[in-house]
Amino acid sequence: MKYYLEEPSIKRKKEAIEYINEFINNNSKINGVGALDRYLEENTYEEWLGYLKKTEGKEYAYSLGFVPANTYFMIRKEDDKLIGMINLRHELNEKLAKSGGHIGYGIRPSERRKGHAKIQLYLCLLKAQELGLKKVMLTCDEKNVASYKTMEALGGVFDRKEIEKDGITNVYWINVNESIEKYKYLIK
Repeated sequence: MKYYLEEPSIKRKKEAIEYINEFINNNSKINGVGALDRYLEENTYEEWLGYLKKTEGKEYAYSLGFVPANTYFMIRKEDDKLIGMINLRHELNEKLAKSGGHIGYGIRPSERRKGHAKIQLYLCLLKAQELGLKKVMLTCDEKNVASYKTMEALGGVFDRKEIEKDGITNVYWINVNESIEKYKYLIK
């Protein structure tokens, strides 16, 4: 199967909302969605699209205490289905350097344990390379075995544990160019 990353658009509104609802209905933590879940509580999908465009720019992102970022949908070509979402932050601020990192991602609950996360992370590493990032930091809850196994499967090197108010976070680093070269078979 083939997959690609796509910028969020109005044409995927229904699918994006269904994606978020699938997490809510499964009582599953939502990651990598560029705040879509929180945005829909008080705003519209269309306003979220505007927010994403603005947060790609430094000035607006910095004004909110964030860093510039891009959010992508991962689409499976075969059935044109939104399988996952991933958020790529262009740099780290103090908070992200401690816990958060460059990339946050999620796969819809009904599509987990099928290898999608590895493909999505690989596709995002290609975007990171386009931005000129040499290494990217990723984090996950230490109990989230699937997430840290995904990071390790793409060359992630464990760096440290961060103790936070809601648990312990594992911090990993991935060498972007090495990972892209070594794991290119994932998208062939």
